[in-house]
Amino acid sequence: MTNDPMTNDLTTKDRELDLWREQWSGVAPLSPEFLRQVQKRIKVQDRRFRLGNLLAVAALVGTLILAFYQLSYYTSRFEKGQATGVCVLLFVAVTCRLWLMRGTWRAETQSTRAFVELWQRRVLSRIRGLQIGIYIAIGWLVFCAALAAANWATIRIEFMGHPTVYIAMMLVIVLMLRVIWFGAMWLRRRKVAELSEVTRLLKEMETTND
Repeated sequence: MTNDPMTNDLTTKDRELDLWREQWSGVAPLSPEFLRQVQKRIKVQDRRFRLGNLLAVAALVGTLILAFYQLSYYTSRFEKGQATGVCVLLFVAVTCRLWLMRGTWRAETQSTRAFVELWQRRVLSRIRGLQIGIYIAIGWLVFCAALAAANWATIRIEFMGHPTVYIAMMLVIVLMLRVIWFGAMWLRRRKVAELSEVTRLLKEMETTND
């Protein structure tokens, strides 16, 4: 009597399915209240994710419009260099953001755990984005300093003609940098706390299933 390979394969799959059912039959289900709370937080996080992307796109479009306006209507080499630097900065920032957001657009499955894992990936992506953003900001400051040094002759004439305007502009820039720095650090602390919360939720789900 010969063994049919197809019959043996089906028998093996049936045994694996029965084993899988036995394992999941002993899993304690998550409480409905816990699932409701988790799903509520997931919906809030998903709205924030979508809103953040919309704001980022709006900021990108607005900055590009200003940069192209400056390139088209200003003749100074310093101003054109500044506008070109903004375009390069935006290109680098968008590239880094898209690279960091890989795997954060949708959940792998429709289960609650898959959405919590998606939440975790989004938070990690945001934290890494903030860290890279610090280096991009430092690079932008170095570029601005080099651009100012290369066009110091023009800047010096304009500065001597309108010293109050330039001093006020420099103070505003320094103030804005401090506000952006403290804002980024505050957001990073919030995201680190959110990451701890998501990790705790995943551990609770694993504990409940064990």
